[in-house]
This record gives sequence, C-alpha cells and structure tokens, in this order.
Amino acid sequence: MKINVLYSNLHLDELYFTGKTCVVIDVLRASTVIVTALSNGAKEVIPVNTVDFAVKVSGDAFRSQTILGGERNTKKVEGFALGNSPLEYTTDVIGGKSIILYTTNGSRSIVKAKFAENLFIVCFNNLDAIVNHLVWLNKDAEIICAGTNGGFNLEDAVCAGNIVSNLEQSDIEVELTDSAIASKLLYINYSKSITKMLKNTDHGKLLIENGFESDIKECAKINSTDVIPFYNSGVIKKLEPASDKPKKSGNNSQSINAKEK
Repeated sequence: MKINVLYSNLHLDELYFTGKTCVVIDVLRASTVIVTALSNGAKEVIPVNTVDFAVKVSGDAFRSQTILGGERNTKKVEGFALGNSPLEYTTDVIGGKSIILYTTNGSRSIVKAKFAENLFIVCFNNLDAIVNHLVWLNKDAEIICAGTNGGFNLEDAVCAGNIVSNLEQSDIEVELTDSAIASKLLYINYSKSITKMLKNTDHGKLLIENGFESDIKECAKINSTDVIPFYNSGVIKKLEPASDKPKKSGNNSQSINAKEK
C-alpha cells in the first residue's frame, strides 16, 4: 500500500482523484462534525462547496427532515440552523435528519474529491476505525488534509501522521511518500498531547478567541467512536463494517487516549 498525504487539494483538478481511495481530514472542525452527526443518528450529511448551493439543496428537500449546518470563518452562517460545533449535533437535534453542510475548508475538500472510488472522512474521534478499514482494503491511499484556505495547517497534518504511523504498525506492507513521512514525524513530535497541540494551532487559537474552546476538547478525543463516514453520489452515510475485517497490530492510539483523559 502506497500512502500519500496532501496538505491541501484545492490546487488539484477533480479528475486527479478518479478511481482512488481517499481520506479527508478537517479536524477543526468539519470532519469531527460529520463523524459526530452520524454517530448521533443523522441519516446522512450532504457536503456542499457554496452557501448558495446549500440553500438551494435545502429548498429542494423535505424541510422538516433537513437541517442546514456550517460556518464561515468559524461563525454560523446567517439563516443556518446549526454552526460547525460538534457539540451542537446532538441526537435530539439531528437524529434521523439529513444535514446539508457547508464549511470554509472541509466540505469543499470533500466535494473536490468526489470522483474517488472510495472516499472516507476521518478525525481523531474515529481514527482506528479508518485505519482498520484501510488495512482491510489494502489499496493505495491519498490522505487529504483540508488545511486552511488552501494552505497547510498543523492539526490535519498531525492527524494524517497518526494514520500513517498506525498503518506502518499493521501487518501490511506500506510505502510512504515524502509528505507521508513528514506527517508521521509531526505526529511523533506532538503525540504526547493532542489537546495541547490543537489549542496552539492558528485555527485552535482563533476558535478559543471566538468562544469554542470546548470544541477543541471534543475534537481531541481519540477513538471515541467506530463510525466510518463514506461519501457516495453526493451524500455521506455511515459505512456498515464488514464482519471479516482484521484488527491491526501494534496500535499506539490507546496509550495516547489515556494521556488525553
């Protein structure tokens, strides 16, 4: 399995991802919101790349079963029911509903990779589940960091490095590109405290300034769910795990999780 890490995908043509296996990361906060929503009973999440399209899609759907969620520059979009805080996506609010999601970086990165053969969403919350599934697939993979406004951010790179590190400890043969090696080294450097790392990133500091420090603690939880969000035909739904998946060996996520508690 060859693993490549992209620190942004906005500079790439959509067709680049055709037929590939891809994983999208937006730790702060879109991928954490998607994982949380599906864990808490949302029917599906529909990512969009513009606010106008989000409004159009919601107008075409059954309004009572559809919720608009998302943000611009950390703040809830005017007229949307929910923002981009995972703490808002509780079972009583989103259970059984379709969520149309627009975010500055995450939803756009997912839509950009829409032609992938396999497209999954990951954050620290569901990291082991994604790693196990990639091991089971045993296909070359592109790990896509949503980044910030088309550029690099630390939190997504560290999460990518966590995936890379755990894949290397599995029973399959892994080949790493330069960017994958770099992400692994970042993860090793910051693995002692994911919460501290998130708080000290540019976006983490912005979230704290805007009153979202509790979101950072939620986004730092490691392996709190085994939900695998899977994108297909414009919609993200929970992937039902195959019963014959092997468990990877040598996983160090549990020890990190203990440090975060």
